[in-house]
Amino acid sequence: MNESQFIEALQAEGFELSEKQLAQFKRYFEMLVEWNEKMNLTAITDQEEVYLKHFYDSLSAAFHFDFTTVETVCDVGAGAGFPSLPLKILYPHLHVTIIDSLNKRITFLNELALALELEGVAFHHGRAEEFGKNKKFREQFDVVTARAVARMTVLAEYCLPLAKVGGTFVALKAAKVSDELVDAKNALAVLGGKVKATHQFLLPGEMSERNIVIVDKLRKTPGKYPRKAGTPAKEPLI
Repeated sequence: MNESQFIEALQAEGFELSEKQLAQFKRYFEMLVEWNEKMNLTAITDQEEVYLKHFYDSLSAAFHFDFTTVETVCDVGAGAGFPSLPLKILYPHLHVTIIDSLNKRITFLNELALALELEGVAFHHGRAEEFGKNKKFREQFDVVTARAVARMTVLAEYCLPLAKVGGTFVALKAAKVSDELVDAKNALAVLGGKVKATHQFLLPGEMSERNIVIVDKLRKTPGKYPRKAGTPAKEPLI
């Protein structure tokens, strides 16, 4: 997906990018490649692949969920900033908080935010389980996002404690998410969430399956969740 195809694909979904936004995406790509030579940020560095598999894929969340009335977004395990920073470029009003367990990625994100002149962003080094217990972050966000982090049983315990009651957990998943949702049904209920909708589509060009899972946060998450760091992955809720 080259830049022209990226522009056209977003236009087809009702989004018109300004020159500033296009310049931000271009600089994002350039810095991703530059920094990837120093640290392992992504295996994808070809420009057309980055625009498709990172930028377009991240923005696909906005095709199925309306971010226009959202104020705060927390992105768990964002890595090089996906999906929240492409969404921040698309929706400059968003206040984005990223939690990632690798400090070197936080260093990259801080430099990226400066270069792209992004305001209203905060990057924190740590585990989602720790932030989910922290009163400053627990149940404070309108939307919590995650992309390619873990299976839904585990992901729910990372993300739902951070979402406000009345807020939303938006998971960007690849294929076979229906199996994950069957396994995660009880975990979601225990943690205060319920699946509102699942949107399946094919990534343009390569036609690989993608899914956007929308989970409503209906009730407070019980105080014992999330469990201590490492436990959700080792002993998923069933």
